[in-house]
Amino acid sequence: MTNPDKARLKMVEEQIVARGIADARVLEAMQNVPRHLFLEEALSDRAYDDSALPIGEKQTISQPYIVALMTQALALQATDKVLEIGTGSGYQTAILAGLAARVYSIERVKPLALKARERLDRLGYRNVAVRNSDGTYGWGEAAPFDAILVAAGSPSIPSMLVEQLREGGRLVIPVGDRNTQVLQLGIKQRGQLVLSCLTDCIFVPFIGAFAWSADAC
Repeated sequence: MTNPDKARLKMVEEQIVARGIADARVLEAMQNVPRHLFLEEALSDRAYDDSALPIGEKQTISQPYIVALMTQALALQATDKVLEIGTGSGYQTAILAGLAARVYSIERVKPLALKARERLDRLGYRNVAVRNSDGTYGWGEAAPFDAILVAAGSPSIPSMLVEQLREGGRLVIPVGDRNTQVLQLGIKQRGQLVLSCLTDCIFVPFIGAFAWSADAC
């Protein structure tokens, strides 16, 4: 077992299992995906720390526990089609790709989208499509989705994302102000989201036509 493998196992045991994440498929995905390969080399020795880390363009790779919590909340099946908003480094994308049949991921920052696509290709994730666009519009032509994950803090839940979620589908999104949010799980029932709160959190702002304005950043 290499040093990154040992660090990743320790991360799963001490940061994720110890905090109550119990979904065996999620734990296996977190154990399998090499988080250090989704960071610049200068930060690779911190890849398995219990923290979010910068990835450039004023964006971050999420804390491992939050990645696991959001993924577990989606209750993914191997046949599911998933929409991810906020590709970032591509790490969360890779976790989703190991659990679902197909992942559609949107990143508004073009350099990050290109770099994530290259990483995912190099690591062999063939069931992922990456688009550089405004995530608040979703990905209409690929809808409906079984699950939607939003990796940015929003003032509210964009209606287009709810429309693109299938009946019975699950959506996870941080909702709040620009500085702090509450991570919410929504399950679509009779066309509406039934919401529950998972935890307090801090994400970068969700920038787009139906979220925060880039002009105010």
